[in-house]
Amino acid sequence: MIPGFHPDPSVCRVGDDYYLVCSSFEYFPGVPVFHSRDLVHWTQIGNALERPSQLHLSADTLSSGGVYAPTLRHHDGRFWLIVTVVSDGGGNMLFTATDPAGPWSDPIRLPGVPSIDPDLAWDDDGTCWCTFAGVGQVRIDPRTGETFGPPHKVWSGTPGAAAPEAPHLYRIGEYWYLLIAEGGTERGHGVSIARGTAPDGPFEPCPANPILTHRSTTHPIQNTGHADLVQAPDGTWWMVLLGVRPRGGTPGWHVLGRETFLAPVTWVDGWPVVGELSPGTPAGSAVAGRDDFDLAELQAYWISVRSRPADLCTTKERAGWLTLRARGASLDDADVTFLGRRQQHLEWRARTLIDPSQGRGGLAIRLDERHHYEIEAGDGQVQVIARIGSVRAVVAEHPVPAGPLVLGVRTDESQPPHDARSGPDALSFGVETEDGGFTALAILDGRYLSTEVAGGFTGRVIGMYAAAGTVHFDWFDYEPPSFA
Repeated sequence: MIPGFHPDPSVCRVGDDYYLVCSSFEYFPGVPVFHSRDLVHWTQIGNALERPSQLHLSADTLSSGGVYAPTLRHHDGRFWLIVTVVSDGGGNMLFTATDPAGPWSDPIRLPGVPSIDPDLAWDDDGTCWCTFAGVGQVRIDPRTGETFGPPHKVWSGTPGAAAPEAPHLYRIGEYWYLLIAEGGTERGHGVSIARGTAPDGPFEPCPANPILTHRSTTHPIQNTGHADLVQAPDGTWWMVLLGVRPRGGTPGWHVLGRETFLAPVTWVDGWPVVGELSPGTPAGSAVAGRDDFDLAELQAYWISVRSRPADLCTTKERAGWLTLRARGASLDDADVTFLGRRQQHLEWRARTLIDPSQGRGGLAIRLDERHHYEIEAGDGQVQVIARIGSVRAVVAEHPVPAGPLVLGVRTDESQPPHDARSGPDALSFGVETEDGGFTALAILDGRYLSTEVAGGFTGRVIGMYAAAGTVHFDWFDYEPPSFA
């Protein structure tokens, strides 16, 4: 539904419009905001946390730290966004807006809300209940951040199940329903639910729990969980949730990160029954094409690592070009100057026209500081660099004439052996010739840029960076398989 690194979806409906947000972890701006009219085709309309006053992620913020699991709700004429920021000076925060495209307010801090994955729900008398991973709950004043009374546990989830988290509380008919994720966000992930007659319980679990899981199956979508429910104007019910699409041999590698999927929901004897997930990717939910950097402001899908100082990343200095100034010396550094977009297709290519005459930089695929591949230009040569864990190596070098040149990366056939050890894909790095041909310099195994190897909660991000001096980029182009 929303392919690529878009985990932990939360959705709400206002009239005929649906709005959805996702986690963004160490990337800035934070919390992408999407709009849809049909729950299938989504358009990103902004990012909720786009100012340093809203989100400060220092260089000490670990990869897969940062912004966790937002909940989006509409109440009393306003949109409410509650989220956990896992970094120094972070914690649980609440933001509001009258327009989900922004601007969003500066944060209301919630020091009395412990844990992660906070949720918001209002009862008939206006009391606001915040439920969080654990599964605990506390009453709050969402306008001030004040809490009332100590947090208390409302449900333990399924006995023996790991990580009861991602709670969402709803009033549906005569019951309050408490939806949670269990089993951890890996292959054991699942969705369970309980109900009670009051928002603070007690809650009885559904006898069919988990109501959704793909554990121990051959389904092409795995790790299903962290769900949210929404009712359409026609009365039908739907669930958004995260999942991954592992490929290759054993144990299977997912490289796009945790993606957002959609499933139908029916109600039987007062309990939700979840229908089949479709592995298809609607064309309207993936962003492809070329950015010529002709606009004064960057498009909403561009993200940077931890921060984006205007003096280091701008389209206003050289008309029609993106200008990046180096701070970190490589993608190994937490403060690297980087501008990227999420990989959203299993097969794709990306290209950029770079002018490295005043510095050194290139085109990269990033998972974190210890797992990235890049093709870098400067000083009359191009290098292909691989960083895998503690190993960093230059795997190819190629002399190039002075002046701008086109760097490219594309998916290629997986390399032998073609057996249980086969990776999910291969990544071919090279330069374009004047006639538009592609000279491949190195082909690298894609499994090392996967969550199963690197760990963490994110997915591949493809983009441009500066490693020394000032580097200019005339355009960036990302295309799905139709390029062939």
